[in-house]
Amino acid sequence: MEIELSCNSYAFESLTVEPFNAEPPRSALISSYVTPVDFFYKRNHGPIPIVDDIESYYVSICGLIENSKDLFMRDIRMLRKYNITATLQCAGNRRTAMSNVRTATVAQEEKMIMLSPGLTSYEMQHAVWSGAKLADVLELVGIPNLTSVTRSGGKHVEFVSIDKCKEENGGPYKASIPLSQATNPEADVLLAYEMNGEAQYSVVALFLVVWATSCLNPVELTSWLTLNSNAYSKFFLSIIMPKPLNRDHGYPLRVVVPGVIGARSVKWLDTINILAEECQGFFMQKDYKMFPPSVNWDNINWKSRRPLMDFPVQHNTETCWLTVRNLLTRGRECDEAWKADPQLLYNLQAKVSGYAVSGGGRGIERVDISVDGGKNWVEASRYQKTGIPYIADHMSSDKWAWVFFEVIIDIPHSTQIVAKAVDTAANVQPESVETIWNLRGVLNTSWHRVQVRVGHSNM
Repeated sequence: MEIELSCNSYAFESLTVEPFNAEPPRSALISSYVTPVDFFYKRNHGPIPIVDDIESYYVSICGLIENSKDLFMRDIRMLRKYNITATLQCAGNRRTAMSNVRTATVAQEEKMIMLSPGLTSYEMQHAVWSGAKLADVLELVGIPNLTSVTRSGGKHVEFVSIDKCKEENGGPYKASIPLSQATNPEADVLLAYEMNGEAQYSVVALFLVVWATSCLNPVELTSWLTLNSNAYSKFFLSIIMPKPLNRDHGYPLRVVVPGVIGARSVKWLDTINILAEECQGFFMQKDYKMFPPSVNWDNINWKSRRPLMDFPVQHNTETCWLTVRNLLTRGRECDEAWKADPQLLYNLQAKVSGYAVSGGGRGIERVDISVDGGKNWVEASRYQKTGIPYIADHMSSDKWAWVFFEVIIDIPHSTQIVAKAVDTAANVQPESVETIWNLRGVLNTSWHRVQVRVGHSNM
């Protein structure tokens, strides 16, 4: 027996060294609802900066405001901490499939990634981000919640990074979002300093905590902490506190803009500028814009399109399993069963599973699966957390997060499995990548297709 599943043929990691870019095996993407840090995709436009002196690190808030301010990490940590579950997605997700139709022009590091053998460019993962809401931070400089324009005429919030990139002529990476979004607490824009809430403990640390709290009376405990405040406070904080962001993902502080393409979630934050106009940086004005198929480098007008913000409805089929009468069709015993009863060949089932997500906080209304090229469809079941029913746009669901789906369907013969997602605003994925081709290769949200071929092996 022979089973070929294209969704399992990409089990490798692709990367470029400078700038560093990597993504996990596709099979690892839906192994858990929250993507482990080690499996989270890495997308950079320049060298990863190093911030060693966290005590002296600060973020400047300036621009069209009455009072500029420098915020140190201790200031940001004093604000209320929020945990936001959100999926980040690169605008170039599934770019390779678009380039297979017609060559899309990309940056050099993107070209190197696309040339990796078999790469599909699935740059979407899911994490729990922790930090202060940008709306709370802006209140510190006199900008109230739900503000659309400051007294000085500021309408946009620009994030400037520490890292440098050649597209900015050696200057910093930067991007912006509207002030109305930045000051809206419901938009959940974060200045994040933790990822996945990972706490690290050691036996020594736990022993010292137990000893200090149980063996010393309050007076002795206060005296002990006072005498050893510098050394021990740093020791406890470094071991017991939740793990901060690592360098790859923006240490010590990054922006997370849920529901928006990843290019706006600036890492290694240096400055927050309040501007009258949107950011004029390269990646806002001459990249990450979507043009119609008729536009090429001879007739392109960058000013004719707005920068991409919310990402559209998207999905990916990650795993496919074939079963015969509820038996997994792998191994010699299944092949022997096939030989004993050739009719099993016509009694196949496939379990199809994957994830779907839409931008702007829109939920996933349904995911449809077809085994006959889209003539007939079966609706898949949806969930986020195991055992908890998913209801789109309900308060029990994570509105910025991906949604898992699965369905078991009959497979009469070798075929192509097709899937599409629909969000709560009735946005649906387009059937063909040809109709949405664009010269930068962004936002390929076309139907995802998985080839399944079934036949006898030579075992």
